[in-house]
Amino acid sequence: MSMTCAFIGLGVMGYPMAGHLQRGGFTTTVYNRTQSKAQNWASEYAGTSAGTPAQAAEGATLVMLCVGNDDDVRSVVYGDDGVLATMKAGSILVDHTTASAELAKEIAEAAKERGIGFLDAPVSGGQQGAENGVLTAMIGGDRDALERADAALACYAKTREYMGPAGHGQLAKMVNQICIAGVVQGLSEGLQLARKVGLDPDTLINAISQGAAGSWQMKNRYSTMWAQHYEHGFAVDWMRKDLKIALSEAERQGLSMPMTALVDQFYAEVQKMGGSRWDTSSLLARLERK
Repeated sequence: MSMTCAFIGLGVMGYPMAGHLQRGGFTTTVYNRTQSKAQNWASEYAGTSAGTPAQAAEGATLVMLCVGNDDDVRSVVYGDDGVLATMKAGSILVDHTTASAELAKEIAEAAKERGIGFLDAPVSGGQQGAENGVLTAMIGGDRDALERADAALACYAKTREYMGPAGHGQLAKMVNQICIAGVVQGLSEGLQLARKVGLDPDTLINAISQGAAGSWQMKNRYSTMWAQHYEHGFAVDWMRKDLKIALSEAERQGLSMPMTALVDQFYAEVQKMGGSRWDTSSLLARLERK
């Protein structure tokens, strides 16, 4: 592949995503705030690490970001050490962070002023999806930029859906998180009843997962929920961050989302139980704490 890439942010998602790029034939340089992690990645994947986002982005055709929140994105995009300081006209900036739609519009404009393409492309599929290279990316921004970046994105995102102009990828991710919150709460209440009345969980899920009640959460999380095992998956802290973004957008649009607001508060209770880093399926732990 002729494209060179930079990947900024090597968390549980970014680390394997950048690895898929390198193994897919895209020469990749990485940056991470904790330099030892970037150096470990470079050793594992025979890639290169850099000391700043700007150094990582210098000369790259594609620059991917996967950090924590709006402020984190700004910290690696702007300033002398930010990626925009060294990205050249004609290159493409792809933000995989789950952030606000307003931030996506802001960065899209800043990139456009420099002749740089921009895509807001939050992903779904969790750590397992990242490790297996089968994430779903919801993409907003320049459609022609997506066409040029698609081969690289395909290294770790099996499904790539173009949603519209800048910010629409983030808006789609908000819908995704809202739907997950409702599904997990319903699954938690159902499993609570199943345990109380003595139903066998495997037989139960085999029956109901084949019909209208079935979901990814049911198939992939019921057994760990039943076993009260939550030390894995997408953390409650991150889900609360995402739901805050969704609820803020709903307020901006004049919409009421009582279920989402309620489940967000349930997650706050899980945090108080010490479950900040538990998987989002730990809503069941809240119900069973008594």
